Amino acid sequence: MRIVIAPDKFKGSLSAPDVCSHLEKGLQRGAGGNLEVLRIPVADGGEGTLDAAVGSGFTRRSAVVAGPTGEPVTADFAVRGNEAVIEMAAASGLALLPAGALVGGRPGPTAARTATSLGTGQLISAALDAGCNRIILGVGGSANTDGGAGLLQGLGARFLDNEGNELPPGGAALAHLDRIDFRGFEPRLKDTRFVLASDVDNPLLGAQGAAAIFGPQKGATQQDVGLLDAALARFVEVLAREIGFRAVKAAEAPGAGAAGGVGYAAIAVLAATRRPGIDVVLEFTDLDQRLAGADLVITGEGSLDEQSLLGKTPMGVARAAAAHRIPVIAVCGRTTLGAGQATAAGFEDIYALTELESNVDRCIAEAAQLLEQLGTQISERLAANELPRTANSKEDLHV
Repeated sequence: MRIVIAPDKFKGSLSAPDVCSHLEKGLQRGAGGNLEVLRIPVADGGEGTLDAAVGSGFTRRSAVVAGPTGEPVTADFAVRGNEAVIEMAAASGLALLPAGALVGGRPGPTAARTATSLGTGQLISAALDAGCNRIILGVGGSANTDGGAGLLQGLGARFLDNEGNELPPGGAALAHLDRIDFRGFEPRLKDTRFVLASDVDNPLLGAQGAAAIFGPQKGATQQDVGLLDAALARFVEVLAREIGFRAVKAAEAPGAGAAGGVGYAAIAVLAATRRPGIDVVLEFTDLDQRLAGADLVITGEGSLDEQSLLGKTPMGVARAAAAHRIPVIAVCGRTTLGAGQATAAGFEDIYALTELESNVDRCIAEAAQLLEQLGTQISERLAANELPRTANSKEDLHV
């Protein structure tokens, strides 16, 4: 029997490759090692996108870049031929904030005002040095609300005040922006195509914008939100003087507010095409082609809930499997979906770690062991013919 395992990460617990590994171990234990298992770690364009790329044949590279508060960090990206995958969180993510930027273990207001996307721009430069001219920019989990100004600085742009001094990093400083000097901007960008992998459809400014919706998650107070939104509006005004009306139009584009406004810089300056993150990942992992001949698909993520139904990884995998008429089951840490919702989403069944261990903290700490137990349960149900199979499955499943 051929099984494809294509899950997202279990956030705070296991990476997608780890989920694949432990689930397969349990499956094979229950099947006496007689299963053919194909592991395809996937993601929705945010954290985990890099692992999905490497699991699909990209080569992992690394570069030392500026972290969200300017401290050097070693960030990975992935390359295959002339294509690169950059996961913004690897360079500019909330998880990279140093202890001094946290208040009570959470991002503080200072970080919210000063965090920068500079390192993401430097990662793009590293991808250009690696010979890439098609770059997938996966955004999500960012610490900054700088409109992508830092990203552009990492590519050679200079942000200046009315006295010609370079602005300090972060979104708040954009309130003092007078002009942007593009004379040193990376010339190779003219021949480079960008894909912005993001499910966020927020504009840059206003009540649904980057500062208002996502700023509080990054430590911004209500006063900071107003300050940052006004600073981003100033950025749009000045950028429009430099590159024309497309800067104004880009601020209103769906996805401009993604990743603290990095979506805006990508759309306005890099001419990026925004696409749903899961579609981008499933494309470069060649999931559709690799499903051929499979009897069962197993997908999942840490929390399978109503938000998952809005285009997260499990839904994308389920749609792909449905096109091949392959049954799908989901594994997760916890789920809030009812039986009717699960069926409507395309899942034949859902297995949650909380079914084995009701204590959520223990589920997180012992996710590897519990996933193996779930894998064994699934194999046992396959052996008892209690799970659906494709039309090409044999009566004897050899499990």
